[in-house]
Amino acid sequence: MLIRRENAADITGIRRVHAEAFADTENPQALPAEVGLVDALRASAAWLPELSLVAERDGEITGHVVCSRAHIGDAPALGLGPLGVHPAAQRTGVGSALMHAVLGAADALGEPLVVLLGHADYYPRFGFEPAAQLGITPPVPEWAPHFQARPLTTHDPSARGEFAYAAPFLEL
Repeated sequence: MLIRRENAADITGIRRVHAEAFADTENPQALPAEVGLVDALRASAAWLPELSLVAERDGEITGHVVCSRAHIGDAPALGLGPLGVHPAAQRTGVGSALMHAVLGAADALGEPLVVLLGHADYYPRFGFEPAAQLGITPPVPEWAPHFQARPLTTHDPSARGEFAYAAPFLEL
């Protein structure tokens, strides 16, 4: 498996990964919101191409993760998501490899903090903790139990308050 930055030739494969990873079993014809979210993020000012990574195996895109520009007040932060792994590659380490790679890349770029909305039992293995413990609140209060943050090397603990995702997240 190779983890690398996405390129223009990967867009169809990325869309396929998210379409199948987030497919609605009750309505399989519906396009999952994550597909449109990645497209909208890519077209927005919040897009950070260095933090859109794919997992490739035997020439096929098997996973994708992206971080986009977000803020806590005036302080920069990153919003992680979506993270998608093709169903045939789930539980094979693809998601973990993508998470380690994107967190390492974000840290190497000097980013201070990564925030996500996700499963409270999965993301702590990557150093995520409830965002409230860092004084960061979600834009939707009901998200609090699943709203998590991961401080990176340049994190400034004085960056506290409400988290603001990139605009495409609010248009879901």
